[in-house]
Amino acid sequence: MLFTIPAKMHGEHDIRRILEEHPEVKFVSFVGIDMGGHDTDEKIPTKVFLDDLSKLLEHGVQTDGSSVALPGIADLNNAKIDIIPDLDVNWYVDHNFRHIDYYTDLPIGTLRIPSFLVHNEDFECGSRVVLRDALKYFRERMLEELKENDYVYPYMDGVTCADDIEELLLTSATELEFWVRTPDDKGDREQLFTSQVLKEQYWKRTYGQVRTALEEVMTILDCYGFEMEMGHKEVGGVQANLANEGHYNHIMEQLEIDWKYSDAMQAADNENHIKYVVRDIFTMHGLDVTFMAKPVRGVAGSGEHTHLGLGARLKNGKVVSLFAPEKWDEEFLSPIGFGALMGLLRNYELINPFVSTNNDAFNRLKPGYEAPVCTVTSLGRSVEEPSRNRTVLAGLIRDVHNPAGTRFELRSPNPKSNTYLVIASSYLSMLDGIEATLSAKKSPKELEKSISKKYGEEDFYLEKDREYRSEKNVFTDYSEDEREKLFGKAPATVWENLMNFENHKDRLEIFYKGGVMSPLVINSYVEQTLSHWKTELHDRIIPATMNFVRECRKVHDDREFTDMDIKLWLSIDKMRHEIAKDELNEFCLLTQVKNALDGGNYALASDLQLQLQSKVNALSEIYSLYVHNVL
Repeated sequence: MLFTIPAKMHGEHDIRRILEEHPEVKFVSFVGIDMGGHDTDEKIPTKVFLDDLSKLLEHGVQTDGSSVALPGIADLNNAKIDIIPDLDVNWYVDHNFRHIDYYTDLPIGTLRIPSFLVHNEDFECGSRVVLRDALKYFRERMLEELKENDYVYPYMDGVTCADDIEELLLTSATELEFWVRTPDDKGDREQLFTSQVLKEQYWKRTYGQVRTALEEVMTILDCYGFEMEMGHKEVGGVQANLANEGHYNHIMEQLEIDWKYSDAMQAADNENHIKYVVRDIFTMHGLDVTFMAKPVRGVAGSGEHTHLGLGARLKNGKVVSLFAPEKWDEEFLSPIGFGALMGLLRNYELINPFVSTNNDAFNRLKPGYEAPVCTVTSLGRSVEEPSRNRTVLAGLIRDVHNPAGTRFELRSPNPKSNTYLVIASSYLSMLDGIEATLSAKKSPKELEKSISKKYGEEDFYLEKDREYRSEKNVFTDYSEDEREKLFGKAPATVWENLMNFENHKDRLEIFYKGGVMSPLVINSYVEQTLSHWKTELHDRIIPATMNFVRECRKVHDDREFTDMDIKLWLSIDKMRHEIAKDELNEFCLLTQVKNALDGGNYALASDLQLQLQSKVNALSEIYSLYVHNVL
């Protein structure tokens, strides 16, 4: 079976030879990524692709724009979009294991080619274009900075001058968490929560269909060359039941898979393809897969921690990290490493709109079970005692046995985050910090003092009235007021998050430099994300909330009840009316939210959404008490 056509084999002769040797690959699809993170998929018969190979490799295929989300760029009356193949990354075959080719007895395959979107033949756009241009600009500016700032080399591990460097390596990796379940099973939230607290599932052995599917996923993904590193149970889940026929049912488990880092663009493409393989394999075993950030309220959500590194391949063949310090036992990071981390933190308000893009993301990002809510980092209690503080936004990962692996772990992304834009905005933000740090000629000790500054202290780069480092448990060692004062108030809705672009528009220049983004691109992204938020809130969340309220019915018997039953039910019924029942002179919360959205008053809709969430959570808790008191 054919799994991958590597970048080095994208010449016409190799492509034709490989596809002719694998007749089970019946289709070719050009995969462009729009500003919403959606990818295109079209079935071009392989014969048609090969007959017109030269033209398709150069000019791609054309669409009228209806298949991509590029608001403000590809409009109804100006929608011509070309999808141009990327010849510099790996191409993967998407196998349909439910459809076996009659002649080869192999699954029918579709060659998926990562591609760029081009509007009106001259304006490249979409998420892959942004990431490509961000990486190109970062490399160019970084090489210039290294040539202009000789002072930095004594603080770096393995590099003595800019001439030592053959090429810069911008590497990334993502960790993929997801839930699997038996279709139509909702799972008992209290059981899930109890199992989570007791850590009954965390890294435990898998059984039945889950074990088989997980092993198949790991094996198949290795065939693509992803170099799988681990697959295991995560913290969420409950014990499944063994049915009479030998299969398990009532499955509700959280899993994680990890694979080796890659070039940043390749890492994003890899993750995009891996999700399809995961879903296909688990579905074949009768299991639903969700990549939602918070599929079950009150239970651990799914993250997609994103690792960001900067290395160099030297002319002597050695690979080193530019984040790693020369004096490993005295310093946490090189000046470049400190600058990158400081840029990530100082500009996170501009990164976050690309990280947390929907209502589900904010359901996860609440103080509690390892969900980062504060813009703060942890370096370790000392250079001799590296730590992995799971309560911070961005952690430093360093290993004395592997200095080249020094990197940062951004813990806020989730499986629905647009990885292309997350990585692009992160590297541009890190570049801003690196430029400021090198310009100031700061040493590692001075930079450690900067990033460890206290509230109210002046700094050459970081904000005065903020703190950026904590080795404490951010959730338990600070009150909510203390967190907001020291680390900033985190947005709680999509609208609040998007307003960061407006509130910090003076900083958007870090995205505009080098022509990586433009106001047109930012506005297109905002319009797409805003449309998704208000549509989901109006047409999914509000109807779902109404259904939940209707399910909160009186269940106690009027002939057998206690005063507790009556008290709880009266409170429940009052909340039901406040949430979902209109009166002649007063609208309920659901109607108020709908009216605000319909009237374009998004700030009010955002505030009302938070009130609605609070009321629904309170109703859920008190209704649980009420039901459990009924005999």
